[in-house]
Amino acid sequence: MDELTGWLAAKAGIEDAVAEKTIGIILGFLRREGPHDKVQALIDKIPGAETAISASEKSGGLSKLMGGGLMAVGTRLMGLGLGVHDIQNVARELFRFGRDKIGEDQMGAIIAGTPGLNQFA
Repeated sequence: MDELTGWLAAKAGIEDAVAEKTIGIILGFLRREGPHDKVQALIDKIPGAETAISASEKSGGLSKLMGGGLMAVGTRLMGLGLGVHDIQNVARELFRFGRDKIGEDQMGAIIAGTPGLNQFA
């Protein structure tokens, strides 16, 4: 997880702590909304991902009351201080990292199979 956190923080221009929380939120969303087997293959390639997802689910706060989906994810990420442009950058960099880990086809299937993600690919 340290590799991904540091890489994402540097690429997106955010702090490491924010990057780690962001990763947990996004991976948790993908697990709930995306094609399970492909998302799990990605999660399995990221040491510490399960811990980050668990931590993000425990700290959902008010956004949990809003339900799931992409809007709830956006609300949670904005709660970390990220703007729309930051969220787009983070998503693109995280998907780039995913392509490196599980391949273009697998990551493409996750993006295509998760509602709303095409706008961030």
